[in-house]
Amino acid sequence: MVLKGLGRSLYEAIRRVFRAPAVDEALVNELVRDIQRALLQADVNVRLVLALSDRIRERALKEELPPGISRREHVIKVVYDELVKFVGEEPAELGIRPGQRKIIMLVGLQGSGKTTSAAKLAYFLKQKGLKVGLICADTYRPAAYDQLKHLAEEVGVPFYGEPGSKDPVGIALRGLKELSGLDVIIVDTAGRHKDEEALMEEMKALASAIKPDEVMLVIDATIGQQAGAQARAFHEATPVGSIFLAKLDGSARGGGALSAVAATGARIKFIGVGEKVEDIEYFVPAKFISRLLGIGDLEAIVRRVKEAEREIPEKAIEAIARGKFTLYELRELLRGMGRRGRLSKLLGLLPRLPYEVPEEAFEEMEVKVKRWLAIMDSMTPEELENPRILNASRIRRIARGSGTSERDVRDLIKYYNMMRKMSKQLKKLRRKGPLALRLGKGMKWPFKVG
Repeated sequence: MVLKGLGRSLYEAIRRVFRAPAVDEALVNELVRDIQRALLQADVNVRLVLALSDRIRERALKEELPPGISRREHVIKVVYDELVKFVGEEPAELGIRPGQRKIIMLVGLQGSGKTTSAAKLAYFLKQKGLKVGLICADTYRPAAYDQLKHLAEEVGVPFYGEPGSKDPVGIALRGLKELSGLDVIIVDTAGRHKDEEALMEEMKALASAIKPDEVMLVIDATIGQQAGAQARAFHEATPVGSIFLAKLDGSARGGGALSAVAATGARIKFIGVGEKVEDIEYFVPAKFISRLLGIGDLEAIVRRVKEAEREIPEKAIEAIARGKFTLYELRELLRGMGRRGRLSKLLGLLPRLPYEVPEEAFEEMEVKVKRWLAIMDSMTPEELENPRILNASRIRRIARGSGTSERDVRDLIKYYNMMRKMSKQLKKLRRKGPLALRLGKGMKWPFKVG
């Protein structure tokens, strides 16, 4: 999971609030200290942390309670609200329509992951049904042409480049002509530092020549708080329309980069969450914070399965959206993820699992889910459609037939029921708006209370 260290700390802080016998000023102060500690360990700027802490404390202690919400729920809602604001509040618009060509020019530091990010972006947009092409305008890094060409072949999109050429403007212009007729053309440029005047001038000249619809700055999340300074410098040279925050997965400094960029007012549009081309996410602050706090993301589960290009029955997708899915639909989802070795990422989207499973055992969950698939393959159609009939004798039979234990079967039932229950709550709260959907009245949190 993205920023798992930070997420685990925030999750534990929230959990202590739910377990406390009473919510008073002392508990709020303890919660604020826990949040401060978690953010500082994630390399978030001290000034930003203190400002966030003050807002949480002020609202949690002095705001009037909304009707029907307890003090405990209100405190958690405040934390959620402020963290969402902290990382950007509103998602950036994708701004791409089929049939209306859009040129995206990627810029950034050397080693920021621009070339890989270009391929990820091409993959993401292709999955949206768009016709995408890649142009290599990096004439400095020797391996840039070969790397992007290979990635373009992996993603399955057209590619243009001129190995050996030292004319990035010419390459880009000829590439745009060659790839005409596509919906999106992504131009990968040479890495440059904000203090390298010649390269910055070259970037301006390239932008002036190809007139991109959007300049997307790729920033390496591992540089932490320095991400903000780089975002400002590039924006001054060539107005930046959006940010691609790369290498966010597993970075101890990712929180610093995320908050530093958000503090500049730049719109974070995509985040890189792994090494593969499909490891890209459209950045939606509310969903990002929900997952950090352990709520999970059922919509993302469905999206990842669809992106794996497995044929999921329309009935299954509709059932999940309605909050009325069976073990049959769960089996289809897990099979779809396993087909591309993506079970670990799927588990990271489930409620509770990323934090309640010990760090050293998290990867072993792939083995557990494979057992779950074997268990469901041993069930009758009636049991898959109606899990409520799974009594003790049926569980014993299923365990023997799948070569697993009765405990494994009960674990599967437990997590299926949790996802099913949460899906129903989300469906009910959707009618009350995004605030209620996330942390408002009636929300049952997906971890034990007390």
